[in-house]
Amino acid sequence: MRSGGIDLSTDPRKTGVATIEWYTHGARLASASLGADDDSLVELIDHADRTGIDCPLGWPTAFVDYVVAHRDGGLDLDVPPTRAPLLLRATDRHVVRKAGVRPLSVSAERIGSTAMRCAALLSRLVEAGTAVDRTGGSGAVVETYPAAALKIWQLPFRSYKGRTTEAQAVRAKLVEGLATALPWLDLGGHENVCREHDDVLDAVVCALVAGLVLLDRCDPVPPDAVQEARTEGWIALPPVIRPDGPAVIPSVRPRQGSP
Repeated sequence: MRSGGIDLSTDPRKTGVATIEWYTHGARLASASLGADDDSLVELIDHADRTGIDCPLGWPTAFVDYVVAHRDGGLDLDVPPTRAPLLLRATDRHVVRKAGVRPLSVSAERIGSTAMRCAALLSRLVEAGTAVDRTGGSGAVVETYPAAALKIWQLPFRSYKGRTTEAQAVRAKLVEGLATALPWLDLGGHENVCREHDDVLDAVVCALVAGLVLLDRCDPVPPDAVQEARTEGWIALPPVIRPDGPAVIPSVRPRQGSP
């Protein structure tokens, strides 16, 4: 099978992409690069069995209702005692509880601009007849959050973004850590581009999580959050990796024509 990863940005030049081929006893990073317009992203998604996207797939239901009520006159609007329901989706709160990291607020922070591009991309997929399930349980895409995945894997999840010497050093350590934590993953000669660009490295993590979703190794959406997840999106959290524990991936049936 093949999984894709997209570290989405408002700027196509800053959008990282990756694809991973999964074989009988492991996986290989087949491609990893920086720069992708919407046509390229649609092609990547079409050629993958599941693609992880590092971007919110929706907005908090309470926020959408609040904005619609304001548009329609706002006569019954009150400032809520806490703005948390307007700022964080059900999945964001779940990630805070399970992984101890807080995703950016799609309704109040700059990630909202990226989510607009993502919404247009999802619309394009649906119009073309591609199944989109924002819970990630089926369909072509799943929402991913590299920082949470890296923390769960006990790898560096902060200070690796940017062009500073410190960030580059952290990325080098992170690439080395991935190779150690996931010995079944062949980076396919793409180590340098992962060290050079944090957007590409994030895309690789997205592709890894998307593959683990396909292998049914990620946490399912809790039953009481399914309804919200269908509209707001849901971040897939990968399993904990323990060096002395069982392999993260079971045997995988190769794609047709794979070695």
